Amino acid sequence: MIFSASYPRSSPEASSSQLVFTHNAEGQIFSFCWSVANHPVPVERVIGGQLGEVFAPLELTAYRDTVKQVLATVTAQQFSGEFYLGDRSFWLDLVISPVLLPNGSPTTVVVTGESTPVMTEGAANEPQSESMVIPTVLPVPPASCHPTAVPISAERHHKLLTQIAWNIRRTLDLPTIWQQTVEGLGKVLGVNRCIVCPYEVNQPTVKVMAEYCWGEFCPMQGLEFVVADDPDLSKAIATLHPVNIRGCGEVLPQATDQPPRLRSSLKHSMLIVTTSYQDQPNGLIVLYQDDQPRRWTEVELEFIQELADQVGTAIAHATLIANSQALAEELRKANSTLLQKHRELEEAREQAEEASRLKSEFLANTSHEVRTPLNGILGCLNLILDGTVDEPEEQIKFIRDANKSALHLLSVLDDILDIAKLEAGKLRIELAPVKLRDLLNEVKDYADTLVRSTNLSFEIQDLPTNDEIIVYGNYQRLVQVMLNLVGNAFKFTHEGGVTVSVEILKKKITFQEKDFPGLLKIRVADTGIGVSLDRQDRLFQSFSQVDGSRTRRYGGTGLGLVISQSLVEAMGGTVNFYSMGEGLGSTVTFTVPLYQEP
Repeated sequence: MIFSASYPRSSPEASSSQLVFTHNAEGQIFSFCWSVANHPVPVERVIGGQLGEVFAPLELTAYRDTVKQVLATVTAQQFSGEFYLGDRSFWLDLVISPVLLPNGSPTTVVVTGESTPVMTEGAANEPQSESMVIPTVLPVPPASCHPTAVPISAERHHKLLTQIAWNIRRTLDLPTIWQQTVEGLGKVLGVNRCIVCPYEVNQPTVKVMAEYCWGEFCPMQGLEFVVADDPDLSKAIATLHPVNIRGCGEVLPQATDQPPRLRSSLKHSMLIVTTSYQDQPNGLIVLYQDDQPRRWTEVELEFIQELADQVGTAIAHATLIANSQALAEELRKANSTLLQKHRELEEAREQAEEASRLKSEFLANTSHEVRTPLNGILGCLNLILDGTVDEPEEQIKFIRDANKSALHLLSVLDDILDIAKLEAGKLRIELAPVKLRDLLNEVKDYADTLVRSTNLSFEIQDLPTNDEIIVYGNYQRLVQVMLNLVGNAFKFTHEGGVTVSVEILKKKITFQEKDFPGLLKIRVADTGIGVSLDRQDRLFQSFSQVDGSRTRRYGGTGLGLVISQSLVEAMGGTVNFYSMGEGLGSTVTFTVPLYQEP
């Protein structure tokens, strides 16, 4: 039911009623004066109360936001909208002004304005007394009642359209636009349900993205409708004109195996309006009136169509902004990826240049290592063949020197072949039980010859058990690793000696799908020249040498530790190097699985 008043054309007071009230930022009302006869609520109930209790705008959040802006900017602003006082509602055009204080920021606003009447058809011809002048009064239904549809006059049409459109256009967030649209239309027109579905050209389906619903209805948000199977949707999209459908007074059942249709929940009337931008459809607004038959007036249709145009423009702008932001994000990610690839390529180039430099240095040193023993072999053999050596003892000495140089040459070539196989992934190692004492005997025999040619000491410390210690590995490769470590220790030690010790680590491990009771750690320590802390990471790099000058001084290819590490790891162990710095000696340890617990 709608209450309205007509006004004498000659009476200026009849066009509006004056209103003045004050309240603070929290909404507490300090004063209230309204030149309206027959107040529905005594003024005493309003003063001292809060906005929202007896007197408040329907759009309370928007009103409070405006008040905050007024207090923050210390600038008056206009606000138009529906307010309720008691059980009646009014359309008010207001000016909200801050109450300025001598010191500090304002905390109170004074609100002045007037109510604007809505003329109903035929009301202008009805005689009215000036004493009966009251503003337009619409009953505000309680929460349990359906909202009453308000007839829209031309003036009210403009104000409602402006307010809803402003709420929609002030955001570029698509979900917010959709929700503001359905709530604005649903509340103003008093429909049971209002839904919105975005649409893309040639898209086979549309999906409900926002919904306003009053009453006990099944929610439709998230439902998808096939455009080609729904003639009402197809017609609205094709013509860009509203499509008005009337029901039969009851909801018709629908087969469960059929896709949903907009008519499936129609009882009385439904209106489909297409939103568009530059004559291209981009959305659908569907309004349902299921509690009673409804005939849409020309003013209502004009209002809905104009709002749909505003929504279509807002959707287009928001979509354009969203696409631009998505494109900018893609460009940012692509640029970041390109920069990352550029850095990776730069690092790869630097690594390739460093590898090329190291290999060139390695080849120079290796060539020297090969040439030196080869020259020794050739020199000794030439002396014997030329007949320069007469004594048999002297010939035997040259033969031994040639043999020694040949063995050294063979060791260098073995290193080169091993590193080539390792880099090609073709080194194959057969594993089997190996007795530790056999390995240590090989090391002792090799070290005895080194001790005789140097002033260094060599010691193999007592084993941690008297039982036989058996490890799982390759005998020849383990000998190669130990001789390499002991040989390096002697090579880089001038005073003191070399010590070999053994430790049993009782920690069960699994290697090549076999379980072993623990590890054997072999430690080779020397009192030699050591390695500085900042260069120790280069010890296990292929073709990399801690110091090229040392290689030239002490000889060797610099591949010993690299090969030893690869061999030990192939047998399920690890290699570690320790040195406190130059002149402080070195310790190298490696582990190998225990075949059985001693």
